[in-house]
Amino acid sequence: MKARDVMVAPVVTVKPYSTVEEVAKTLVDRRISAVPVVDDAGKLVGIISEGDLMHRAETGTERRYRWWIRLVGGDASLPTDYIKAHARKAADIMTENVIAAAPETSLDEIAIKLERNSIKRVPIVRDGQLVGIVSRANLVQALATMPKGLEIPVSDSKIREKLLSHLKEQRWADTHLLNVTVTDGVVSLWGIASSETARKAIRVAAEATPGVRAVNDHLARGPLGRGL
Repeated sequence: MKARDVMVAPVVTVKPYSTVEEVAKTLVDRRISAVPVVDDAGKLVGIISEGDLMHRAETGTERRYRWWIRLVGGDASLPTDYIKAHARKAADIMTENVIAAAPETSLDEIAIKLERNSIKRVPIVRDGQLVGIVSRANLVQALATMPKGLEIPVSDSKIREKLLSHLKEQRWADTHLLNVTVTDGVVSLWGIASSETARKAIRVAAEATPGVRAVNDHLARGPLGRGL
């Protein structure tokens, strides 16, 4: 699936000249946790999240630093914090370097962007124009609505072959310590797993193999290098 298949569009936006109060009202009224900032031509220029509004002078939540923190950490962040607390326009508090993606970006790439950058949403742009947005929730929704595949019978030998082939590609599986038997779609796992996590991963791999109806886990934990 691609970003275009799950993105929310059209997107609620604000302008660089929108007031902070207007931004806050937009977040509350639309029940969203962030809002992209676009210019009058529809180009994405920034994004504002709830976190950008956490420390405001109006609510008495402005960051306050003790003298010793200033001494140790320096004053480099003080102007930035002051702007966040007192600025009146969206342009002054927005994050300008936005992590964005194209409509053709695959969902696995979107997931990597979210995780790697510790963000909750990725604006989707085409030629600089904002066309949608994909959030963590959208990825979960995509998973929840995935159509179930057709139940096509798979022979026991094919199940075993596919599972072992897949496990051999996983460095943690140590397939020389494993044996797999399959009877009427029921997989039985035998041998030694290097750790409890590896044991669980092997079971998950078996359960995810097409045609498998159930898995019997007989794996034992033990040191590597022992044969079956």
